[in-house]
Amino acid sequence: MPPAPETGRRRGKSLYVAAGFVLPVFLLVAWFTVSALELVPAFKLPSPESVWTAATQLFADGSLVKHIAISTQRVLIGFAVGAVVGLVLGAAVGLSRWASAFLAPTIGAFRAVPSLAWVPLLVLYVGISEDSKVALIAIGALFPVYTTVAGALRHVDPQLVELGQAYGLGRLSLLAQVQLPAVVPSIVSGLRLALAQAWLFLVAAELIASSMGLGFLLVDSQNNGRVDRMFLTIILLGIIGKTTDALIGLLEKYLLKRWG
Repeated sequence: MPPAPETGRRRGKSLYVAAGFVLPVFLLVAWFTVSALELVPAFKLPSPESVWTAATQLFADGSLVKHIAISTQRVLIGFAVGAVVGLVLGAAVGLSRWASAFLAPTIGAFRAVPSLAWVPLLVLYVGISEDSKVALIAIGALFPVYTTVAGALRHVDPQLVELGQAYGLGRLSLLAQVQLPAVVPSIVSGLRLALAQAWLFLVAAELIASSMGLGFLLVDSQNNGRVDRMFLTIILLGIIGKTTDALIGLLEKYLLKRWG
């Protein structure tokens, strides 16, 4: 008897999820093999055991949790600020021809500035406080949201807009009830890109006289020749970044179910 459609869908979903673990497991096995056979010197490629030992040592003295917590806090605050500003600017440029004419060229020029170029200016204006780190992360998160939202709003189906206007919707009501719901997938894509960009900017932000955070741990490990801690930091950045991206994925499912 063939499997029920629901059972088949669950099995297909389980296989799809399991497929995502194939490459990480393969890389882990390859890492074990290369380090066990000493094909690469330990000062270039530490063994998985030494990385695990570094993690347990940092966890035991409480510093690992502090590094993760402060970096996550910086990323979330910077991402929230950058996403809100990007959404507002993207909506303005995407909905108004005149706003696009005035703002788009200047925003495009700011978007082209490399991340590290902002560091000296932020240090001068904001100082080496927490604000400068959050501001740099917010700059990194702003532009993906702005770009995707502005581009998506420009291409909203005109018939939908005319239908909303025919029902007497004002400008804000039209935006909230017709135009933004029509571009939900693009907004979520922009948020995912912005979150990834926020993690990328974190390391640059924590170069600004930091004494805590994963970016600081990475640079400090490099200065002290602790390759095991460098590997640990990179692995943690990947895991935490993927976890936060998965949370945005849950938000995407909710929004698509609500407005999709």
